[in-house]
Amino acid sequence: MRSLIIVGCILLAISGFMFYYTTDFNPQKMELSHFMGMMGGIGTGLILGGIIGYASKAKAIREARRRAEIRALEEEKRALEQKNAELAAAKAAKQPGDKSVIMEIEPPKKKSFWEL
Repeated sequence: MRSLIIVGCILLAISGFMFYYTTDFNPQKMELSHFMGMMGGIGTGLILGGIIGYASKAKAIREARRRAEIRALEEEKRALEQKNAELAAAKAAKQPGDKSVIMEIEPPKKKSFWEL
């Protein structure tokens, strides 16, 4: 938003300078071409404002999406840590004579190309 204000001020200063330069500092010499120039300046300002606004909004959307992904990953990490803590507690509570089974998953063994 700040860059939009800066661009607007620069365009306003240029238009003011050009207006007073073409009318010899006399507002009574205004012609139709001056009004056409003002309308063109307004159009240019709206176009530039739209482009800058679109770019800044896209940046804000990407930032919000990134924050949401980080938040989801943190929650998933917390859930996994809690699950690991529960499994560790269950494993520690298991006594040598206890017949309870805690399932441990082993990664699948890799087969060579010829065993397929």
